[in-house]
Amino acid sequence: MDPLAGLISGPRAAGAFVLRSIMEPPWSLQIDDHAPLSLVAMGRGEAWILPHTGDPVQLTEGDVAIVRGPERYVVADHPDTPPHVIINPDQSCTTLRGEPLAEAMDLGVRTWGNSADGRTVMLTGTYQTPGEISMRLLTALPELVVQRRADWDSRLVTLMHDEVVRDEPGQEAVLDRLLDLLLIAVLRAWFARPAAEAPSWVRAQSDPVVGKAMRILQNNPSRQWTVESLAAETGMSRAALARRFTDLVGEPPMTFLAGWRLSLAADLLREPDATVASVAQRVGYGSGFALSAAFKRVRGVSPKEHREMAGSR
Repeated sequence: MDPLAGLISGPRAAGAFVLRSIMEPPWSLQIDDHAPLSLVAMGRGEAWILPHTGDPVQLTEGDVAIVRGPERYVVADHPDTPPHVIINPDQSCTTLRGEPLAEAMDLGVRTWGNSADGRTVMLTGTYQTPGEISMRLLTALPELVVQRRADWDSRLVTLMHDEVVRDEPGQEAVLDRLLDLLLIAVLRAWFARPAAEAPSWVRAQSDPVVGKAMRILQNNPSRQWTVESLAAETGMSRAALARRFTDLVGEPPMTFLAGWRLSLAADLLREPDATVASVAQRVGYGSGFALSAAFKRVRGVSPKEHREMAGSR
């Protein structure tokens, strides 16, 4: 697995919040849902995103924005329009005074807004728990990513807008998978740009030596690696590999391996039959206790708590 594939193959939406909004100016929504990641896909008209930091960015038909949380942001018809609706952590919508608006602004199946004939139609898909998105992806992204319609060729935005209003058995699962596909497609196109702000460890994959070393570690996490054994696989000296790897990736080989093992463990722990001990063996930890200690230290929760959070979605 190459590093970019490892970065973008992690999204696993499960019961994600997906909503179509139809709006007529003036309108302004303050998104305060604390979600780790959200997508805004424009179906018609235009909107402005005001990130927590940075300048407002305009979106037009076919554009897709990825917003990294958990900080609040605003979506509005114009940067100067003050928010009059708040989207809360439970995805409920209220006025600034806390008065509920869901019923008053209900426009049908997964559709909400202030006018059924509004000139702006946009779709919002929200990953509601950090367990659905790898930490490597979240830390690699800026606060706001915008993929312009003119810069890529994809029918996924149109397909999402068509599917979101369907009320059929299994539709929630269909939307989860489409949301994953849209996110991965946007990320792949965005990281492929010449000026992409990809993290150093993604850029390092093009190096013939360091890229090879990274792939070896990712494809064989259960081996008891040392810098010396990794150097032997790449045909370089231990010191030369350590120096080159650190310069290009931004961290030493064994630090990179430790982060990859925990990211992989986080995904494997979500499998129904997985145990901490079995996952520990697959990712190169000597025992379930060793994995639990490292997982808790880095991620702030135990493997058991991680599994419970993933299963409660």
